[in-house]
Amino acid sequence: MNITSKCIGFFLIIYLCTKVTLIAQSKQRYQIRTIAFYNLENLFDTINNPNTFDDDRTPLGKDKWTSDKYMAKLKNMSTTLAKIGSSVTNSSPDIIGVCEVENDTVLTDLIQQPALINKGYGVIHYNSPDERGIDVALLYKKQAFIPTSFKSHRLLLFKDSNYRDYTRDQLIVGGLLDNEEIYFIVNHWPSRSGGEARSRPNRIAAAILNKRIIDSVKRVNINAKIISMGDFNDDPTNKSFKKVLQTEGRLKKVSDSILFNPMDELYRKGEGSLAYRDKWNVFDQIFFTGNLVNKQKDSYSFWKACIYNAPYLITSKGRYKGYPKRTYSGGSYTGAYSDHFPVYIYLIRKEDN
Repeated sequence: MNITSKCIGFFLIIYLCTKVTLIAQSKQRYQIRTIAFYNLENLFDTINNPNTFDDDRTPLGKDKWTSDKYMAKLKNMSTTLAKIGSSVTNSSPDIIGVCEVENDTVLTDLIQQPALINKGYGVIHYNSPDERGIDVALLYKKQAFIPTSFKSHRLLLFKDSNYRDYTRDQLIVGGLLDNEEIYFIVNHWPSRSGGEARSRPNRIAAAILNKRIIDSVKRVNINAKIISMGDFNDDPTNKSFKKVLQTEGRLKKVSDSILFNPMDELYRKGEGSLAYRDKWNVFDQIFFTGNLVNKQKDSYSFWKACIYNAPYLITSKGRYKGYPKRTYSGGSYTGAYSDHFPVYIYLIRKEDN
């Protein structure tokens, strides 16, 4: 196996080199699906939108964002997306949450890149009111997942009583993953601009909205399986997770009524999905309802969580050696990838022998 990811799981299983099948010592066969999230770091087209602050990412803007740079970005992002989880499944992820995408156009261009065009992805996207014009979206393989519902939930923030702070919506998509009902929530919570403490109330508000969305689904179906993913701009141990969402990072403490966050242990071990001032954070996370922790594996259940930090995504020299290799560094164009590493989980379930 090509070990390019930091992973955490809760039982040992060996894989048979087929597209989506695992086999354990008991000869039990398993079907596997990969759920991924990736902050695509300012995936903008080259066209100036007069209604948003996208001027930097235009040919005449600060970044001199040309068609050649845009096409290189699409190639890099699509190539990386295609590789996430492939060391086990030999295929790209079945569900992908993304953020920092400008519009439908860039998403369509993304899934039509050579690395993804034959994967059969569909796109679910809403325009958010974010001042920079960046949104969240869900990509899904049509042969694996059938969407049955989707909605964008607005996060209302105010800097004072008269001034609205526009940010990203939270997207929820319900559907059938191989005939099993599962819901996916895609997030991009407010940044730490102005400092962690000063900006904390905005992420608390985002966590409250996320919990409200989860609770609304569970009121209709108490047994609903819900996976929330995104760039949360908070670590697994921050108040937004521990106090508001009340996530649990220890498997032995998990029950159906508790949200399990497998990224918690990765963070405690010192792993990270992005770095800032020589400190690693796990802002990119995937957590889910406790009923996805099912030792019987007779329905889709959590296997393991990983950070995809392949060597080609890592800066190899200079001031930011070891950091994610981003598109711009120190104001200079590098032609690289993103300032975040992707994260992903595997879901598995038993196949009939």
